[in-house]
Amino acid sequence: MAEYIESLQRLVEQFGRLEGVGKKTAVRMAFSVLELEDEEAEAFAASILDAKRRIHLCPICQNLTDRPVCSICEDLERDQGLVCVVTDPKAVIAMEKVREFRGVYHVLHGLISPMNGITPDQLKIKELLSRVSEQGVYEVIIATNPTVEGEATAMYLSRLLGPLGVKVTRLAYGVPVGADLEYADEVTLFRAIEGRREI
Repeated sequence: MAEYIESLQRLVEQFGRLEGVGKKTAVRMAFSVLELEDEEAEAFAASILDAKRRIHLCPICQNLTDRPVCSICEDLERDQGLVCVVTDPKAVIAMEKVREFRGVYHVLHGLISPMNGITPDQLKIKELLSRVSEQGVYEVIIATNPTVEGEATAMYLSRLLGPLGVKVTRLAYGVPVGADLEYADEVTLFRAIEGRREI
């Protein structure tokens, strides 16, 4: 027997399919939808369908866009030869908030993870390699997370990019501003030492 009436159960299940949404959150979201006025619910559903139909991958950087080419790749004031490789579109948003990076991006859409069945051919690596060899890229900054999968992906990319004659760098990771050294883990401290610079 279903926990809720059938149509509500289906709605809960659909919300539960979203990444990072657990059972309780899915239930709250489903009940929130039921509280919407009909026009609001229709606008909500229409915006989901519109996003699915219009948003696609930029043919250059593989980021999400609703234009033929994304606004970052289209911006001629950005350094097209400096490419920052990130895991997903959310990382592009995070990097752009800093407002310091004036290069362009390449989105992998995942990390190599044999345990989860994710192999290099499932990522946008082939597109990165052809971009580097054809578009005058002089430096690739690998900005994957400092996790086992992120490090493995970074090492794999550096081995592939090295023979192409491009400079390959990695984001420096270290102790965050305002943090106490005594609470930092070994990997964070090692990265902080490794990424040290002259002052």
